[in-house]
Amino acid sequence: MRYGVVRALAGGVVMLGALSGCGMLGGNSGQVCTDAKKVFQQYITQVRSIPAAEPVQWRQATEQLAGRVDGLAKKADDSALRKALTAEADRLRAAAPAVGTGDVSQLNTVMKETPASIGAACD
Repeated sequence: MRYGVVRALAGGVVMLGALSGCGMLGGNSGQVCTDAKKVFQQYITQVRSIPAAEPVQWRQATEQLAGRVDGLAKKADDSALRKALTAEADRLRAAAPAVGTGDVSQLNTVMKETPASIGAACD
């Protein structure tokens, strides 16, 4: 699981860079994008502190992230941003059970693709 964990985190770090353009939109979208960046950054910090041999804790953290992203989607005024965040929350929720068994391949895919989906909605 260790190799997959490192790949998933690397994807998350890339995602944070892609969201750096957040805050240029009207309404509350800029704030929601900024908050999304913070939520993912907090998740990465949290999972880095969890041993790879504790996949149940990884699952819990991933489920919490999905819930937080869902909450941001509900706050978003912009429909494209709301849709992108909802889709990411759903993908994270779908990846969580496998993460709980030590399989982070689906999480890795989600983290790699998140910059394109959320980043495009934030630009």
